Amino acid sequence: MSLLALLGLALVLGIRHAADPDHVVAVAAITARTRSLLGATRVAVMWGLGHSLTLFVAGAAIVAFNLAVPPRVGLSLELAVALALVTVGVWNLGSGRIRDDAAVASRGGARAFAVGLLHGLAGSAAVALLVLATLRDPRAACSYLAVFAAGTLVGMVLVTTSMAAPLGLAVRRWRRFGDGMRRATGVLSLAMGAWLVYRIGWVDGLFLAVPRWMPH
Repeated sequence: MSLLALLGLALVLGIRHAADPDHVVAVAAITARTRSLLGATRVAVMWGLGHSLTLFVAGAAIVAFNLAVPPRVGLSLELAVALALVTVGVWNLGSGRIRDDAAVASRGGARAFAVGLLHGLAGSAAVALLVLATLRDPRAACSYLAVFAAGTLVGMVLVTTSMAAPLGLAVRRWRRFGDGMRRATGVLSLAMGAWLVYRIGWVDGLFLAVPRWMPH
């Protein structure tokens, strides 16, 4: 396969990667605090920028220096993502109504960027290992990572705006619908985060003597 074709594949896979359940749940929970389509898009962009930054930097370091990621380190990074989901869920279940002001939008963007950083760091090892199995040239591998990261950003914006447009319309018409969505996404984020903590800690063995980590 030519490099151009591989880069095209990287873009498609990056867009698909944005639709992973933990990504969608995290961004949905954060955007549930605003009824503005522009605000929701900003959250998606900030999440994508954070994710792209750490995925490319960490992934490129793994590729360039042929680094090995110990199972306990890989699982610890995934655990950080799970804890971030729990935190966002608890935050959404707290008091407060959805709003449109600039301060809320700014805080939502900052939280999205931070969660995106964690997601990108946790996913960088898996993507880098996949690239290394296909491309031995570090420059080509880093190009693949850059396009994959950009595809993730594009994919998250597409996913978020497709959800936020109809939900925003419903929220503007029925205020209680927005509060219900905030709580529902909070429960979903909290539940997924708790399940991931259990899976990572005990099924994959982070809290046990011998961890079993399969990058994904």
